[in-house]
Amino acid sequence: MGNSDSFVKFDNIDKSYDGKVLVVKGLNLDIAEGEFVTMLGPSGSGKTTCLMMLAGFETPTNGEIYLDSNPISNIPPHKRGIGMVFQNYALFPHMTVYENLAFPLRVRKIPKDEANKKIDKALSMVSLQGFESRMPMQLSGGQQQRVAVARALVFDPQVVLMDEPLGALDKNLREQMQYEIKHIHESIGVTVVYVTHDQSEALTMSNRIAVFNDGKVQQLSRPDQLYEEPVNSFVAEFIGESNTFVGEVIEITKDKCKVKLNTGAEIFANPITVKSKGEKTTVSLRPERALINPSSKMENNHKGKIEEVIYHGDHTRIRLDLLGNKQFILKIPNSSSNMDIKLGNTINVGWNSKDSRALDSK
Repeated sequence: MGNSDSFVKFDNIDKSYDGKVLVVKGLNLDIAEGEFVTMLGPSGSGKTTCLMMLAGFETPTNGEIYLDSNPISNIPPHKRGIGMVFQNYALFPHMTVYENLAFPLRVRKIPKDEANKKIDKALSMVSLQGFESRMPMQLSGGQQQRVAVARALVFDPQVVLMDEPLGALDKNLREQMQYEIKHIHESIGVTVVYVTHDQSEALTMSNRIAVFNDGKVQQLSRPDQLYEEPVNSFVAEFIGESNTFVGEVIEITKDKCKVKLNTGAEIFANPITVKSKGEKTTVSLRPERALINPSSKMENNHKGKIEEVIYHGDHTRIRLDLLGNKQFILKIPNSSSNMDIKLGNTINVGWNSKDSRALDSK
C-alpha cells in the first residue's frame, strides 16, 4: 500500500506489450505530494510507458500503481484527477483558448461562474490573459504550450503529467519555458511527473530525477547527487559529460583504490562499486574536476597532448590524448589565463582521487 511519503507509488510494476519482452521491469518508485520528479532516459528505456500507465492509457502487466494510497490501475483515465501535457500540445484546433480550457471543466460539470474563475486563474499562471478568444493556429508554439499547461492545471488536478512537453520548441524558448514551469510548480505546489530525454532540462527543473535504462531505474536522486555521485557507469555517462578510463583494481582501501589501465599506467580513484583487487572497473571523471598544472597534492598527475581547442564563450573545451584516452576533455573557465593552451602542446593535468569514481566495468 501507499504510505505517507508516497503520494504516487509504483509497486513492483512490470509491463510487456507482447507477453515476452518486459519494457518495464520490477519498478518501485515513490513520489511525495508536491514533488517534481523527472523520468529521464534514452529512447526505449521505459520512461514514457511508466507515464502512460500512471495516466491510465496503458495497464501494468504485473504490480499496482497507487495515487494517494488508492489503487488506480482499474480506474479510467478521465476519473483519475490527473492533468496531462503532451509534446504536440493536443489542443482542439476548432476551439478557442477559452473553450480549450473550459472543456475539462465542462466534462467535470463545473458551474460556469466557477469555471470562468478557474480559467482566469489558469491563464494568469501562464501569462496569457487576453488570449481567450484566439484560436490555437493564431498562437506561437510557445503560446500553444502555455495553453496546454493551463488546460492541465485548470481543474486543480492531484497530479500533472508532462510527456516531453518542450521538445518541439527552439532552444531559447525551451529554456524559458523550463523556468516558467518550474516557477508554476513552486507557486502552486502540485505534484508533477515529467518525462524527457534532455538531461539539462531534468537537472534544471526537478526535485529528484529517476534515470531509466533497459526498463529499470538506475538511480533516483536529487540533480546535484546524480551529477556528482553517479552510482554506475551508465548514469555517469548519460548525465553530463564524463572522461572514462578502463582498467583493473590492483590496490584498494575503504576510500581509495589504485587502478592499472590497459596502457599500463596507474591512477588513483574513489572505490564506488568495486570491492576487491582484480576487479575490472570503469573510472569516471567530470571534465571540470581536472586541472592544468595541478598542485603536487593531487594524487593523479599526468601529461597530455592537446588535440583540439574549442572556444565556448564562458569556457574553453580542450580535448587531450592522455593515458591512452584520445577523448579526454578539460573545461577551462575563460576568466583564467593559460598560456600553454595551444594545439600540439603537452600540458600537465591533475585531479584528486576522490573526484574520479571507480564504477562497474561496462
